[in-house]
Amino acid sequence: MNHWTERAAFSVPQEQVPFRAAVKVWARVAMLSFGGSAGQIAVMHRILVDEEKWIDETHFLHALNYCMLLPGPEAHQLAVYVGWLKHGIRGGFVAGLLFMLPGVVAIMGLSALYVLAGNVGLVEAAFFGLKAAVLAIVIEALVRIGRRALRGWPLVAVAAAAFVAIFAFGAPFPLIILGAALVGLIGARAGVAAFQTEEGGGVDATPVPARGAGRSAAILAAGLLFWLGPVAVLVAALGPDHVFARIGVFFSQMAVVTFGGAYAALAYMAQQAVETYGWLTAGEMLDGLGMAETTPGPLIMVVQFVAFMGAWRAGGAADPLVFAAVGGLIATWVTFAPSFLWVLLGAPHVERLRGNRALTGALTAVTAAVVGVILNLALWFGLRTIFADVRRLSGYGLALDVPVLSSLSVPALALALGAMAAIFVLRLGVIATLALSMAAGILLHVW
Repeated sequence: MNHWTERAAFSVPQEQVPFRAAVKVWARVAMLSFGGSAGQIAVMHRILVDEEKWIDETHFLHALNYCMLLPGPEAHQLAVYVGWLKHGIRGGFVAGLLFMLPGVVAIMGLSALYVLAGNVGLVEAAFFGLKAAVLAIVIEALVRIGRRALRGWPLVAVAAAAFVAIFAFGAPFPLIILGAALVGLIGARAGVAAFQTEEGGGVDATPVPARGAGRSAAILAAGLLFWLGPVAVLVAALGPDHVFARIGVFFSQMAVVTFGGAYAALAYMAQQAVETYGWLTAGEMLDGLGMAETTPGPLIMVVQFVAFMGAWRAGGAADPLVFAAVGGLIATWVTFAPSFLWVLLGAPHVERLRGNRALTGALTAVTAAVVGVILNLALWFGLRTIFADVRRLSGYGLALDVPVLSSLSVPALALALGAMAAIFVLRLGVIATLALSMAAGILLHVW
């Protein structure tokens, strides 16, 4: 068995899942993956667990918890993980590439439209409505993940501590995730029920073949070259201050420090891209999130829009659109390449630890901490959606965002409340809510 066809345990015998048939399934998953990580995970669960029966419930959650422990977009990593489970390394690549391809194409087209027509009144109004819908969608994701992750007061306490640490004190994401994992490890060893889940068993409990140290080292070396090689070329050829080099370096750094999945990554990226690099404004950031929410594929695909805007503003090219598109593709490359590496390198080892109580406890606590991180993201977006001016209050170790009450936007507040009513009361779904919010924004502009 060579490295390209290396396989793990299967819930369905391999001969029942031809590779070509699997490609069609992954294409369907990709085209239906709207609504951010929560929606994408729900789509994968419905198709892969309920319909195709490729993987059982406990195995799916085991893979999901591991992906949430990794830096980067957990929905994309989960696709790579299950693709690897079914068809080895080539399955992981195909699943991951198909999962992100529709979003790459859609965001690129919308980014070009945004810079060419974004200052047109009706277009601005539509994106104004999108901002309110994005806030409602993030809150809905918070509720859905929280219901699944917070099983008992110890996990609620982990989530609350993570929120306070990041919102009030600006604690680094890695520190929060590592702290949660340590709490979960100790809780599991102490026998705390909240940190224990039923693992193993079922139809897909076949042991995973061992992988030698040489094979792992080869995957690590190839993955690092695949990911960081282009960045090194950009820095050497253009200089560290060129916008392409800065995009490559920043998003490569983000790929290793943004733990907690796409929603956690967005908070870090938004603050850095807006406040440090000045690539775009907070309002434009929310517009980009609206684009990502309205298109299939990972929500973190908004990195393409952020880098597109940064390259567009940098200028200095004969064709600004091509220049901006290259910037966007660089960000996409360095954001998603490490996700393949983390999964393909670590999944075989994680599979052999299925049923390990200590690991399960650590992963369960990490998932709870992610809920607190998403709550911070919801507040960050909410303040900047309904207030025109938000200031940072610092001192005594605190780092709080405080809105200027006089800058309250009543129309934005009304649209946000309407979007939340559409999702939580009328249960219209993500696409319908986004469409109605855009229409409401246009109506407010016309009136």
